[in-house]
Amino acid sequence: MADIDMNSSLFLTCFFVYILAMILFGCWISRRKQSGNDFLLGGRALPLFLTLGTTVATMVGTGSSMGAVGKAYQNGWMGSLYGLGGALGIFIAAWLFAPMRQHRFMTMAEELSSYVGGNRAVKNLVGVFTYLSSVGWLGAHILGGGMYLVFVTGIDPLWAKIWIAGGFGIYAVIGGYLAVVWTDTIQAVVLFVGFLLTALFAVRAAGGWEKLQAVNAQLMENIHVLPSLSLIVVIAVGVLGTPSFRQRIYSGNSVLDVRKAFIVSGILYLGFALLPTIIGMAAYQSNPELRSPDLAFPWMATSVLPMGLGMLILLAGLSATMSSASSDAIAGVTTVIRDLYQCVFKKMPAPEKVVPYSRAALGLTVGLALIMAVVSDNILGYISNIINLFMTGMCVCGILGRVWPRYNAAGALASLIGAFVTALVFKEWNTIWGNPVIPSLVISSLAGILVSCITPPDKKSHDEALKQLQQEREEMQTD
Repeated sequence: MADIDMNSSLFLTCFFVYILAMILFGCWISRRKQSGNDFLLGGRALPLFLTLGTTVATMVGTGSSMGAVGKAYQNGWMGSLYGLGGALGIFIAAWLFAPMRQHRFMTMAEELSSYVGGNRAVKNLVGVFTYLSSVGWLGAHILGGGMYLVFVTGIDPLWAKIWIAGGFGIYAVIGGYLAVVWTDTIQAVVLFVGFLLTALFAVRAAGGWEKLQAVNAQLMENIHVLPSLSLIVVIAVGVLGTPSFRQRIYSGNSVLDVRKAFIVSGILYLGFALLPTIIGMAAYQSNPELRSPDLAFPWMATSVLPMGLGMLILLAGLSATMSSASSDAIAGVTTVIRDLYQCVFKKMPAPEKVVPYSRAALGLTVGLALIMAVVSDNILGYISNIINLFMTGMCVCGILGRVWPRYNAAGALASLIGAFVTALVFKEWNTIWGNPVIPSLVISSLAGILVSCITPPDKKSHDEALKQLQQEREEMQTD
C-alpha cells in the first residue's frame, strides 16, 4: 500500500481536475436556453457520431470494467460473456426497436403502453419499474466508482461514493441530456484508450500469452454451463430493458442513424470484451490473493503499470462508471417528469416547469442511488438483481408487443408481475442457475401469452394509443 498512499494525493488531484473539466463543459453546453425537450432528449436530433459515442460509453460501464475484470479474475475467458451478452442485446435492439424512433416516444412506459392500447395501468407500472431500474443502475455505478477511489486513495468509502455521485450529478444537472451525450462521447475515447493500454501491459506483466492461457485453464475448471448461459442472457436482457438505451433511440436523428450507431456499438463492444478479460486473468497471474475480484482492475493500474499510465487507466475506469451513471440518471429523470408526475398529479407539467422540475428530480434520483450504493458491496450481483426484478418483464413486454398483435394490457401486466415474482422465488437458487433470468423470461412470456389469449383484446388500437400519447406530450412541450 505504500505506492498507493504516496500517489493518492496526485490521483485525487487528477480526478477533481477531470470532474471540473466535465462540469465546465456542461456549463458550456447549457449556455443557451433549453426547453424541456432539449434538457431531457437533446431536441431529438443527435447526429450519428453522438448517438454512437454515448451508446458505446453507456455499454462500457461499471459492469464491463470492474465487473467483467472481476469475472475474468475468477473464471478466465468467461469474463468475456459480459461482452457477448451486451452485443447480443444491442443487435436485437437495433433490429427490433430502432424503428420506434419515428413515434417520438420519451420513455419506455410510453412505448410499452402503446403496444397495449395505451393502457394506463401498464404505463404506470412500467414507469415505476423504469425508475427503480434507473436508480438501481445508478447505484451500481456509484458503488463501482467508489470502490476505485477507496482502493487507490484509502479514503472513507462513504466520501468516495459521495464524490462520484456529486461529480457526474453536477454536470448532468447543469447541462442536461446534451451535456451527458457529449461527455459520454469524450469519455468513450478515454476508456477505450485506457483499457487497450492496460491490456497490452497486462499481458507483458503476466509473462506472456502462454501464461494467460495456463491461468485460463486453471480458472475454468469449475465452470458450469447453465450459470454461464444465464450471465449472457441477463446482460442481453439488461440492454433490452434498460431505459437509457431506449433514450438513445428516442433522441437519435433518425431510425437509420440509431440503427447504424447500435450495430457499430455492438461490434466495438465485442472487441472491447476481450480487454477486461485479459486484464482480469493477468491480475490473477500476478496476485491471486486479492480480497475481492472487483479490485482486480484498480490493483493492476496501481501495482503493475507505470505511475503516469496507471493514473490514465484509473481515470478511464472512472470514465466508464460516470458516463453510464449520467445516462441512467437522465433516463430516470425523464421517467419522473413524463410518467410518474402524470401518475401522481393526473396531468402533465407545464412547459416552463419541465427544466427546473427535471433538475430537482435529478438531485433526488442521485440521492436515492447513493443510499442504495452505501448498503451494497457486490457489483455484478447487484446488477443482476436489478435486471431480474425490474427489467426482465419490460424486456418481454417490448418483444411480445412488437411481434404479436394479440398481446394486450392484461397480458402485459401478467408479464411484468410474473417476471418480478419469479425473480424473487428463484433468487435462492443461484447456485443452480447463476441468476434467475431464464426462469423469469420463461414465466413472464408464458404468463403474458396465456393471459392475452383468455382475455378480450384492447379497446384502443395501436394508432389510437399513439395519438393519445402524442396529445399528452404536447401539454409539456413548447417546440
